[in-house]
Amino acid sequence: MKQLRPLVSGLAAVSLFLGMIHTAAAQAQGTAKVVNIRGSARYMTSDNQSWRPLRVGALLGSGAVIQTAENSYVDLVLNDPNARSAGPTLTSAAAAGGAPMSAAASSSAQPAVKQDAVRIFENSVLGIDNLTVTQTGADRVTTTHLDLRHGRILGTVKKMSAASEYMVKIPNGVAGIRGTIYILSADGVLTVLSGSALLSWVGPDGAPITQEVRAGQQYDAKTGQLSVIPDALLREYIRIANEIMGLGVVPPTTFTVDRTVYFVSPTFAETDDGFFLEVGPAAVSATPLGG
Repeated sequence: MKQLRPLVSGLAAVSLFLGMIHTAAAQAQGTAKVVNIRGSARYMTSDNQSWRPLRVGALLGSGAVIQTAENSYVDLVLNDPNARSAGPTLTSAAAAGGAPMSAAASSSAQPAVKQDAVRIFENSVLGIDNLTVTQTGADRVTTTHLDLRHGRILGTVKKMSAASEYMVKIPNGVAGIRGTIYILSADGVLTVLSGSALLSWVGPDGAPITQEVRAGQQYDAKTGQLSVIPDALLREYIRIANEIMGLGVVPPTTFTVDRTVYFVSPTFAETDDGFFLEVGPAAVSATPLGG
């Protein structure tokens, strides 16, 4: 508990990043629909703490925990109980995801994510802490709190209202996500394919650290290294993201990644739109990958 207390400052930065606004509107429980399983997985709920086999078509809510086996994964669509299920497993062609997209062919176009979805990779444990949906006039406000206890997930997050919140807790920190395609591991590696995200965690000295990660970048909290996504890994993540965005909706969506990486100085400052960027005496510079 003492170790997590320093995270308060980092969480405050994440909250500013998410633009969280409290509303008095009534909330409805959200859902996580299992649209695809490859291999095997199990789950438990807050009112039944025994593990049970997970099946395609299951509707889960706040308090559920999912665990995947080796060589297995689970795809969830959030807050759309009518999402189309892909069946018990993908066909070999679908699993391959078609020909991989060349990283060199990627452009500055940003994908238009049409649904909130999560792939839980093998040997992973993901808790659904809170899923709520609130309709406030013209706005649809969603609250998504996930708990990645072990392993990795890949998530696609569509554009949210200013009052919406999407956070993923890991054992030593929390990631704030907004309009982003991301990959996060429980040991603190955050990769971003589109949009941007914040990772806040407790450093070795017990002090909170917050790092913004933008499209085309990955950040390792263990080493403090911010780097460009390697091409081979980028192609694989693009394939998986395209595959996920094709589940539950027709027709499937494809996208390319913004190949611009932003290099900034090591001093944090808040921008007018609520982001916390590292800025210094020099202006922020943008350099295309491979340039």
